Amino acid sequence: MNFLLGNWDTILEILFLWAAYYTVFLLLKGTVAEQVLKGVIVISVIVMLTRTLNLVIINWLLTRLLAISVISFIVIFQPEIRRALAKLGRFGIFSREKEILDEIAKAAIVLSKKKIGALIAIERETGLRRYVESGVGMDSVVTSELINTIFMPVSPLHDGGIIVSEERIEAAACLFPLTQNPDVPKTMGTRHRAAIGLSEETDAVVVVVSEETGDISVAVGGRITRYLEPKNVSVFLRGMFSPKVKKGSFFYILERVIKRNKDT
Repeated sequence: MNFLLGNWDTILEILFLWAAYYTVFLLLKGTVAEQVLKGVIVISVIVMLTRTLNLVIINWLLTRLLAISVISFIVIFQPEIRRALAKLGRFGIFSREKEILDEIAKAAIVLSKKKIGALIAIERETGLRRYVESGVGMDSVVTSELINTIFMPVSPLHDGGIIVSEERIEAAACLFPLTQNPDVPKTMGTRHRAAIGLSEETDAVVVVVSEETGDISVAVGGRITRYLEPKNVSVFLRGMFSPKVKKGSFFYILERVIKRNKDT
């Protein structure tokens, strides 16, 4: 206890730096920048070790390499960093993101009941700019009412798909590439093929509502999950965007403790 009290400022700094690193890691997780970030961290640790061991020449070389690595990281991965900062500033701790996913799920359920076809692409790390340019620009707030209105048969924007990016509906009536996978059943319609095709070329999450049956499906990574129960759509979408924490890790245990405290 005396050790903790005597070194509380050092312990606080270590916890703060580790929390900052973990936050950045979560924001960049799943991107190419994640691996480069790990490399920068490894070089930083080696630099500190060489300084402690008084390896002057190696320390000098690694220090210069670290400076170049940091600058290269910022320049090369500027889009990923911009998206990460946007998530941090706009979504907070993913709260706003959850609201948007809930609005999309709510719209899909309403359209499903009415058997109105829909195609909704949610951007993740891979930009969808070229597909946005194929449609009609909107830059609108994501609400279930607006999504329902867009896909109404009388709407001039109901053909094609909509793209949701950084809290906004970027565009509607967008054209998505059809999958060329021969294993996709011939009975699958154009909307489902377009959803799979877009998920093959990007990491987007694509929600599909069948016009014939009203079934709700979600395509991710070239695979499609069909016949989702309406009550499970929101949970399924949240699972696609929630940061994954390895079971047994410090942060997994921390999450379990926080959850347990909330439940009690």
